[in-house]
Amino acid sequence: MMEIPENVKGAVEFDPYLKPYAQVLSERRYLADKWAYEITHATPDGSYQSLAKFSRDSYKSYGLHANPQTKEISYKEWAPNAKRAFLVGEFNNWDGSNHELKNKDEFGNFYITIPPLSNGDYAIPHDSKIKVKFQLEDGSEIYRLPAWITRATQPTKETAKQFGPTYEGRFWNPTEPYQFQNNRPVFNESHDSLRIYEAHVGISSPEPKVTTYKEFTQNILPRIKKLGYDAIQLMAIMEHAYYASFGYQVTNFFAPSSRYGTPEDLKELIDTAHGMGILVLLDVVHSHASKNVEDGLNNFDGSDHQYFHSLSSGRGEHPLWDSRLFNYGNFEVQRFLLSNLTYYIDVYQFDGFRFDGVTSMLYLHHGVGEGGAFSGDYNEYLSKERSGVDHEALAYLMLANDLVHELLPESAVTVAEDVSGYPTLCLPRNIGGVGFDYRLAMALPDMWIKLLKEKSDDQWDMGHIVHTLTNRRYGEKVVAYCESHDQALVGDKTLAFWLMDAEMYTGMTVLKEPSLVIDRGIALHKMIRLITHSLGGEAYLNFEGNEFGHPEWLDFPNVNNNDSYHYARRQFNLVDDHLLRYQHLNNFDSTMQHTEMKYQWLNTPQAYVSLKHEVDKVIAFERNGKLFIFNFHPTNSFSDYRIGVEQAGSYRIILNTDRQEFGGQNRIDENARFFTTDLEWNNRKNFIQVYIPCRTAIILALE
Repeated sequence: MMEIPENVKGAVEFDPYLKPYAQVLSERRYLADKWAYEITHATPDGSYQSLAKFSRDSYKSYGLHANPQTKEISYKEWAPNAKRAFLVGEFNNWDGSNHELKNKDEFGNFYITIPPLSNGDYAIPHDSKIKVKFQLEDGSEIYRLPAWITRATQPTKETAKQFGPTYEGRFWNPTEPYQFQNNRPVFNESHDSLRIYEAHVGISSPEPKVTTYKEFTQNILPRIKKLGYDAIQLMAIMEHAYYASFGYQVTNFFAPSSRYGTPEDLKELIDTAHGMGILVLLDVVHSHASKNVEDGLNNFDGSDHQYFHSLSSGRGEHPLWDSRLFNYGNFEVQRFLLSNLTYYIDVYQFDGFRFDGVTSMLYLHHGVGEGGAFSGDYNEYLSKERSGVDHEALAYLMLANDLVHELLPESAVTVAEDVSGYPTLCLPRNIGGVGFDYRLAMALPDMWIKLLKEKSDDQWDMGHIVHTLTNRRYGEKVVAYCESHDQALVGDKTLAFWLMDAEMYTGMTVLKEPSLVIDRGIALHKMIRLITHSLGGEAYLNFEGNEFGHPEWLDFPNVNNNDSYHYARRQFNLVDDHLLRYQHLNNFDSTMQHTEMKYQWLNTPQAYVSLKHEVDKVIAFERNGKLFIFNFHPTNSFSDYRIGVEQAGSYRIILNTDRQEFGGQNRIDENARFFTTDLEWNNRKNFIQVYIPCRTAIILALE
């Protein structure tokens, strides 16, 4: 009988199908634990330090730091391939001869401490431009933005003409740093619901422009609060020189994007959200980095293998993303990335992270080509011969989860963007899992779009819909969503567009009766959201604007659209126009979130599905004592329709998609009470009989 290694025993007991792969799982966990041991014991005196202390000490020593007591400025940079280093900027007229970094140590770290001016002021003025100049062994000189720079700005037109379009490093040292007023909301991962509003600050205005942090704080946060979401996932925050990359080509990892305002403005945004009881998650990109050289990390110290795998290794470049890939096995890379997480938690008060590109990180094939065809078979992930798993990237993700949960024991949220379904990804680290709290249910939007694209309503397969919505690994939580930013980008279409694109611009007025297209579109938009929300996962996500059926895709200014901002915006004005039907979808979304807040079905055990009727197109299930009934039939309404239910008693409707304020036809009497009959039906102990019109859904709860 095979002995189960102690370090994964909990995971194998939780999921016995893992038993044949226990040794593989053990080896993968061992690597992360080994690294954690090495990091936490890597002190000069050999004493123990936590991951939090290691990463905190690192971001407080590397990069530029001002000492408010002595007015000294310290700067530390890791550049092992460089021979000499000089700090240059406006403060010394770009002449670094008096500001050479001395003391290159055995690890390749350069240091300098700059004393204050004779009048006692800092030698480098706040927000002034700054760079590091390296001299290489061959005598050549290169200029870079410090790797740990905390602010980088777009060049002015004049500067761009003179020096090119590269971003400019800034020494950020405000005399009055922002002071946080509000405590973080407490989030209990074991029972609190998570309703995530995915947002991009720059597009958050009806005007064709880049929206600011301050405008988002003032105009969008109140909308999110009113809708009933309790978390925001902020996209494209880490500085990226190319706006149209949607934030996925990061150039400066410690600098929040200056397009939207200052670092202090971002702190105010997060603090204000906390005051509203809303968690704020950062979409963190540790899966790859921009290829930019002069304002990024690529070739930072003149070598191609400092932060990344070398190009000659075949692992240094992403095959599709045209970006560089981190060498997660390198101690200094671990320091840089782990410190990056701590920095955003400490300095900006983020409450957790949505890790981008986890599938790409997990596999040497990056989920591309034949390697990206996942069926769910455990061999695809855990077989030594077949899986192609990148053990170092996996170990880094384990350490990252250890760190975030150590820093935020009361409220941490980590979400993995993984399409592969890697087993144990969302099991706790201490039993042998990777440690994420949730993974994104990425198969759900694909299913809905495929249905709308390829099948008429009468061909929809109720069994297939239910299977896709409930097909998740036992005990591993998922964030359900019917569409995210991916489906809103140009080249794809949102659900509202798939449903109503023919009449989105002409048929949404309330001044005339809705056409068949609009009537169907509004009805299905609500039903798809509700069934995904209630059956598809333990948390829910919506991308901004999609809650009200935003009529246009998202396209950032680029050469193909003449640098236009016309589609790089969200038209919230449409919701506020009471002559348009967008308000109805918005009303429904808000009521759905508030109903969940009050009655809670997210983050409870999976639903029991009692009915999937292919002819009637009816689905019924119970979750956390609530009864959900969906009639997807395009034309057939049913009176006295028999639905099985476990608990006996008197039921009332708590949500009904057919209300007039939701753009419905008001066919359902919400004052009705439904009494159970003590007869078994569809494997439930009792049944009730309800009127369920075509294309409607209702939720019932015991009185």
